Amino acid sequence: MARPAKTPKQNPDFDQKMLDLRRVARVTGGGKRFSFRATVAIGNRKGKVGVGTEKGKDVASAMDKAVRQAKRSMTQINLSDGTIPHEVDFKYKSARVILRPAKVGTGVIAGGAVRIICDLAGIANVTGKIRSKSSNQINNARATIGALKRLKQVRKKIQKEQTTDVK
Repeated sequence: MARPAKTPKQNPDFDQKMLDLRRVARVTGGGKRFSFRATVAIGNRKGKVGVGTEKGKDVASAMDKAVRQAKRSMTQINLSDGTIPHEVDFKYKSARVILRPAKVGTGVIAGGAVRIICDLAGIANVTGKIRSKSSNQINNARATIGALKRLKQVRKKIQKEQTTDVK
């Protein structure tokens, strides 16, 4: 008796977008062995976002592994009124990204991986720019995640200023 095919478990809390899918080869004595490398970004549109890159024998297994890694690497973003609290830039390898807060109603003005990650993080109003010539989606995505991790929380900053004024 044949078993029914397993369906991959979809978590309705997280949205996912594929950033990159490539066929990669490993050269052996008998020829080339092909596998697939998938890069996936996931987020809950409420401030949590992650990026994962994994390889697999076929596209489906590479995607599943990448989603699992992205869930492990999730990070919480500090948002204030649908935008980021301050300007931030970050360099990852050859990719350099700069993110600036924007007024309400501006939307996400960014391209490539920056736009996808900001959408999945739930940032409604932001201006982003890739300041390098790098077209590598993986490095641009990791630079964006690094920039978002560097965001300070505005409330802590204000509280710290108030406590220093009192003394």
